[in-house]
Amino acid sequence: MLQMSNKAAVLYGIGDLRIEDRPVPVPGPRQVLVEVASVGICGSDVHYYEHGRIGDFVVRAPMVLGHEASGVIVARGDSARRHELGQRVALEPGVPCGSCRECRTGHYNLCRDMIFFATPPVDGALARYVTIHEDFAFGLPDHVTDDAGALCEPLSVGLWACRKAGITVGARVAIAGAGPIGAAVTLVALAAGATEVIISDPVPARRARLLQIGATSVVDTSSSSLAEEAVDADVFVDCSGSPAAIVDGIRCVRPAGAAVLVGMCPSSEVPFPISSVQNREIRVTGTFRYANTYPEAIALISSGAIDLEGLVDARFSLESSEEALTAARRDPSVLKPLVRVASS
Repeated sequence: MLQMSNKAAVLYGIGDLRIEDRPVPVPGPRQVLVEVASVGICGSDVHYYEHGRIGDFVVRAPMVLGHEASGVIVARGDSARRHELGQRVALEPGVPCGSCRECRTGHYNLCRDMIFFATPPVDGALARYVTIHEDFAFGLPDHVTDDAGALCEPLSVGLWACRKAGITVGARVAIAGAGPIGAAVTLVALAAGATEVIISDPVPARRARLLQIGATSVVDTSSSSLAEEAVDADVFVDCSGSPAAIVDGIRCVRPAGAAVLVGMCPSSEVPFPISSVQNREIRVTGTFRYANTYPEAIALISSGAIDLEGLVDARFSLESSEEALTAARRDPSVLKPLVRVASS
């Protein structure tokens, strides 16, 4: 039965998060109304909470946070027929326009008119109910949990990075950054057949967590570097956004290897080892979100090839969303906080 109100975690400004009731949204044509079950807390949510902006995206009006979500379809708008009522779904949080050049050529993640949860001024999914286009709600098998469904989003970031890197059987992969995205890249790389995954990070607890989920070795960047450890990688994936880590990682890529930049840098100006790229013909690319990854993400989880449950180490109610946003700051060993909306 639908609730009469739509409780939501709303960011009003830096450090100002409020739990308030909002009207239940009405699904439009080809949209579905989803009762939210689980929402993962992303670094971008934390950044908006702490700084009120990410680059050019500035919180200028109250905004609901959260974009890693799963739930159950409870109502359908006109012409929405893809899913039955009661279907459990993972939500791909970005809905593109579908008609621009980027969309028409299959690069819909680069759509300039993308409507993406919790990206100003669009409200996110830390709420009892959200609406979304039916094509961006993906059915979950009964044995896949709500929490795993929500984590299809960061897993998609890892899938996209590994696709861009061309990771194959036997690959040696170096990853900078032992946060949730570094963990997702690690899991996908291993599932793709990588035989070595080397993680660099300055936080001991994070390095230990990545070893637990399958990384083969770690480098403490507070005292060493990938280059100093003589790492020779087929692929380097930056999930840190650290200019120093990017330079260090690219210098460790073998000739004709690849470097993929996933982490968001605090500055648009980053020193770049051009001679290393030129002399060794290294392919360097960035990533921005993902495209056409959710079916694969769900298949990997459903088959057991990837286990996301081990990433979640702190669960909170919707009313405790602020605690979820600050969990990793209070305890660096916390890898992935998650809000259980359905049980709130």
